[in-house]
Amino acid sequence: MTSYCDGMERGVVQPEIFEPLCAVFRRKLRAEGLKYTPERAQVLDAVLGFEGLFEAERVIDAVKTSGIRVSKATVYRTIKLLQDAGIIQRVLLDEDQARYQVVYGGGGSDLVIRLDGGEAIAVQIPELVALRDKVCAKLGLTAKGHRLHIFAVKG
Repeated sequence: MTSYCDGMERGVVQPEIFEPLCAVFRRKLRAEGLKYTPERAQVLDAVLGFEGLFEAERVIDAVKTSGIRVSKATVYRTIKLLQDAGIIQRVLLDEDQARYQVVYGGGGSDLVIRLDGGEAIAVQIPELVALRDKVCAKLGLTAKGHRLHIFAVKG
């Protein structure tokens, strides 16, 4: 089995960020007194294979095809740990279904969420990044990221 965290390819060019994410996740687990198990590694690997927004059910389906048996509960708990580690964030497009996206290393996450269509549109707002950095600098801090979700409907 190949894995992003093993530093191997899956037929696509692998961004450099994947290996450090494994280390970030391992540190988070260690801090919580938890182990980096093959099941958790497989969930992380599945999450890193998605582009854009994804649902927990898609992670479960992706993990099932890996050959490692992982319970639904383990997938949901691991998703929560990935959120707590700052690797992914939860995006609510509607009240019924949470979606997630990888955010670690992205510097910022700005979305316009269409309430009338359930669509999330990624936007770049350089002025927001400049303001974020200015506010942090005034406080003697360095920004590591941000998120802005704008909820909108047509017309």
